[in-house]
Amino acid sequence: MKRNAKEIKIWLLRKGLTITGLAEMAGVSRPVLSHTIHGERNNRRALKALVAAGCPKRFLALPEDMKTRREAL
Repeated sequence: MKRNAKEIKIWLLRKGLTITGLAEMAGVSRPVLSHTIHGERNNRRALKALVAAGCPKRFLALPEDMKTRREAL
């Protein structure tokens, strides 16, 4: 499954969140979060921030190691 950047951006817009704001929450730069949203990177901090903010996991195509840990938490 591929990360769905379009759906993630729509979700961010509906929740009133910005890439910049979420990047600050995650402690990463805006480009890192943007590249992660587009599937060009798998930055764990960025992905964890998206999950913590409530982004549907089906949009994120989480790496296997994050799926296991998230389900265990």
